[in-house]
Parts: sequence; structure tokens; C-alpha cells
Amino acid sequence: MHGLVGVDGSSRPHRYATGRQGAPGGTHSDNILKEKMLNQEQKDEIHILWDELADFGAVHAEAACRHLQGRLCQMTGAFNATWDGATRLGTQPECRGPFEGWRIPVTQLLHPIDSPRQSAGFKEIQGLWSRGVDAAPHLMLAMRNVGSFRAYGLRRDMPGEWFDGPFYRNHFACFGIMDSIWIGFPVSQHAESHFGFHSHANFGKRDIELLSYALRGIKWFHRQLMIIQGVLAARSSLTPTERKVLRLLLTSASEKEISEQLGLAVSTTHQHVVSLFRKFSVRSRAGLMSLWLGDPGR
Repeated sequence: MHGLVGVDGSSRPHRYATGRQGAPGGTHSDNILKEKMLNQEQKDEIHILWDELADFGAVHAEAACRHLQGRLCQMTGAFNATWDGATRLGTQPECRGPFEGWRIPVTQLLHPIDSPRQSAGFKEIQGLWSRGVDAAPHLMLAMRNVGSFRAYGLRRDMPGEWFDGPFYRNHFACFGIMDSIWIGFPVSQHAESHFGFHSHANFGKRDIELLSYALRGIKWFHRQLMIIQGVLAARSSLTPTERKVLRLLLTSASEKEISEQLGLAVSTTHQHVVSLFRKFSVRSRAGLMSLWLGDPGR
């Protein structure tokens, strides 16, 4: 599940980069296929990253996501990253189509898009998902093997002629994006977490292996991120204010303290709390916490 990201900087040298530039329309070379997989030093660095994520706590899940995106960009030479919370609306006839009811209600970018031109391109792609339109073939990559952990990407999976077409030129090449890789993680039958990474150079097989390893072992984090954004378990999308209230409900703060921290009236805060309980189908903060902890009884 993915869209365009704007160019906010150039890729910098990094410890684990493949160091190869790819030509538009090309595919991975034989040399890339012969690359060694991750060594113990690389795995140890990822293990440290997992520990860092655990230290953020529930209230700072979005900050933890940015930290994860930034560190993985450094490790692979990507200049920007996205996170998409994808949810399946259902199996009714109106949900059928090329995307089988899947939509992306929430997206988080490492580096926000400032350019109006780039922002327009990003919104266009997101709109294709929202309308369920099969207008961009690369979007269908996310639909392969839905429900399983997977990696998919431009140079890895798209045919060479696609890179000579207008969509790649107008939405990727003109912004310096040579390659993009996404990692999809199924959190439940109807919800998936997708991290995307975007580079000025081709990603190598080792980069894909590193991203897959780093994102495969943290189901707890994918789940937390989906819950805090209201994509998992909630009946409908959360408003920005509801997300702020939700983060504080997962702490020991009282409703009065939440009101003071957010600058809201106590009555307004209580209305948001009631709305959150209804959306998550719980009756109390204890029920909300049980979702967060992954209570199998729910």
C-alpha cells in the first residue's frame, strides 16, 4: 500500500548500502543477486533498534515510527519513508474490485511534502486507493499475497517498459525517485501495516533483506501503531483530536488532566472518550488497554 513521496534531501553514504546506481527501466544486475545476506553486525544493529522502539512507550508510538523510518533510511540509503495503515472494508459486492475492499485511511511520512506539485502527485495516488481505481499498475503489487508478510518494489517487480511510461516519469522520476521498496505486514485478517522506502538509487537484494528482517520481528509494534491510529479494532477512523486523547487514555492521566494537557474543556474531553469507547467497542479504559495488550479474549 503506497504512494509518492517528495524529495527532501539526497541519499548519503551509509554502512550497508550497495553503492550501485540503476538505470531507469533496468532490473537488478547479476551482481546484486550474488550479494551476501545480512551479517551479525547488521543484525545486532537491528536488535538495538528494536530495543529503542520498546523504550518509546505507547504514548509516543508515532515518534517511534519516525525513529524506525529514519534509522532504516540511514541503513539503506533511502531519502524518505512512508507508513500506511491499510484496512479492508469488507467482502460485500460494493467492496469488490481490483483492491478487494482495501483502503489506506492513514499515512505517515518521515519527511512531509512541502512542494505543492509533489503534494498533488501524492494525493492523486492516495485518491486511486480511496476510489479503488486500477489506474496505476504499480499499486497492484501490494495486492500480491495479501495476508502474508511480503516485500515488493518498483525495480524488483515492475516490467522494464513501465519505467519508460508517463506514470513513472510524472510521479517518480521527476522527483528523483529511482526505486521504492515496501514491506507489508498482516496484523489481522482485515488490517495490514506497510512501510515504504524511497531512494535515488536502485535498492539491492541486501537492502531488501535488511528491511524485511527489521520489520518482520516487531509484530507488537505494527499492532500498537495500527491501534493508536485507529486502523485496527476501531469501527471507524479516528479524528486527529481523538488520536491525541487515545494516546493519553493509555497513560494514568485522568480526564481532567487530559483536558488540561490538550487545552480542551472537560466536557469536550469526555465526549471524545465516549466516542473512542464506542469506536473500539469497549466500555472502559481497562477494555481499551486490553486491546493494546492484545488480549486474546477480545
